[in-house]
Amino acid sequence: MPIKVLPPDLAIKIAAGEVIERPASVVKELLENSLDAGASSVAVEIKGGGSGETRVTDDGRGIPSFEVSTAFLRHATSKLNASEDLNAVATLGFRGEALPSIAAVSRLSLTTRTPDSEMGYGIDLEWGQIIREGSRGSPPGTTVRVSNLFENLPARRKFLRTPGTETGRIHDLVTRFALGFPSVRFRLTSDGRVLLSTTGSGTLREALLAVYGVEVAEGMLDIYGEDPERTYQVEGVVSPPHIHRSNRSYMSLFVNRRWIQSRALSFALEESYHGLLPVKRYPVAAINISIPYADVDVNSHPAKREVRFHHEGTIFSTLQRAVRAALIADSPVPPIQPPPGSRFDGSSSAYHPSSFFPRSAFTGASRDYPGGPVDAAATTQPAPSLKVVGQVKATYIVAEGPDGMYLVDQHAAHERVLFDRIKQQSAPARPGELLLEPITVELTPGQAEVMQEKANMLCQYGFAIEPFGDNSYLLRAVPVVMTGQDPAQALLTVLDLVALENLSNTQEDVLAASIACHSAIRAGKTLTNDEMIALLDQLEATANPHTCPHGRPTMLHFSAAHMEQEFGRT
Repeated sequence: MPIKVLPPDLAIKIAAGEVIERPASVVKELLENSLDAGASSVAVEIKGGGSGETRVTDDGRGIPSFEVSTAFLRHATSKLNASEDLNAVATLGFRGEALPSIAAVSRLSLTTRTPDSEMGYGIDLEWGQIIREGSRGSPPGTTVRVSNLFENLPARRKFLRTPGTETGRIHDLVTRFALGFPSVRFRLTSDGRVLLSTTGSGTLREALLAVYGVEVAEGMLDIYGEDPERTYQVEGVVSPPHIHRSNRSYMSLFVNRRWIQSRALSFALEESYHGLLPVKRYPVAAINISIPYADVDVNSHPAKREVRFHHEGTIFSTLQRAVRAALIADSPVPPIQPPPGSRFDGSSSAYHPSSFFPRSAFTGASRDYPGGPVDAAATTQPAPSLKVVGQVKATYIVAEGPDGMYLVDQHAAHERVLFDRIKQQSAPARPGELLLEPITVELTPGQAEVMQEKANMLCQYGFAIEPFGDNSYLLRAVPVVMTGQDPAQALLTVLDLVALENLSNTQEDVLAASIACHSAIRAGKTLTNDEMIALLDQLEATANPHTCPHGRPTMLHFSAAHMEQEFGRT
């Protein structure tokens, strides 16, 4: 096939595919334009998950009538003048690709008016071609209406998820903008239902109240940090250790108010909580990092989700110090450090867990358990017969076995016991515990989508849930293993875990593991000697006692030979 220049209509469709992936991409680009135009109020209205219709209305500066048609030419922008401007981009948008890309794959109508104009101006396009334009009545600001998204690209349209899932993505996106710009009033409606409404007061906690509710908004900790040499500033809020979630989607990081996804900065935030949160639990955070525009490259990702930093290490350490300082200030008891030069100060190899308990010492554990299987294959070796000695940090059971000492993670062990118990019951026989009174539970659009998709399976496992209008549901029963816990929180956590882990595993295993994880004994709970004996007996009777359903080890082994070596007896 000879090399040739693609036809303009095909070229613009290909370019649009890089910028516009789904309805949420349309909302993102239009919101960025509204904020760049100085809007103080933005309303987003969607129908059918955004693929039916998306309307974004703002009260920004508007577009002069003589520039409206130019705005739909590729690479037409008011935000850059020369190549040097790319070295310090101060706006959210800058490429001039959003409007032509959206127009190429939809029917689009734009109406705008500048504050000094008496009459507005409008333009209508179909699949990128202008079909009409002229003067129209309009309040100051801009309204963009997008309908029939990807109708001219059936291959792209068929890959869209259900309207509920696409609505959840848009809701998540708008909440990020609301947290990043608390001085702007945001309103999101879906098929006539209000999903989000913020005051635009400029107070981050009021935005948090609208997004996450009163408990989170009131419980968050303020953080502030800076690096005077490079004029970097970190400010925002993070959750104290007792407020945490089952996935990372509640961590919002912004650079110069731009919401970004950065593995390095997410890791810095998570590491600040090292030793303070349970395994696979994550903080809630809304943090803005202010840095000179020249120190960040925002042109490194087609959808501008990722950025590159000139001094990433400085930003990493500034963020981590700010978060850790807030957590230590909130802690009533400062951490005790081992005395320098002691055997356990980290200078001795004996201090490191892998020195005491090499991976080969526990059979059947998945080597990559943080993201490992929901249920590792059954081990070929049964659990050893253990005699309880005591408990460490109200988290680990110390036991004596046939060949040395064992440390048992009480949460992982109980999780394994509950998982096997749940799986051994046939679906009709999995009992649910009726609540004395039904509880109203508010779900996010994403949680509601998971609940609707897994409704039958949730019922089989003991949940009794009824719709109660919009994203509200009545919870009437929970699985028996969850008796005595907060029923509403139990349901929310299970939905979050299922959404997080529903990858390559069977749906039943994911749900059973999620219920077991939430119902299991927590780290920090003091157990009586009888309770520890009963737990070890139950663990010994399971088919795979060496790992929890997610592949984490339930026990570590310190052999008698290793103890003699460490104490110099050999």
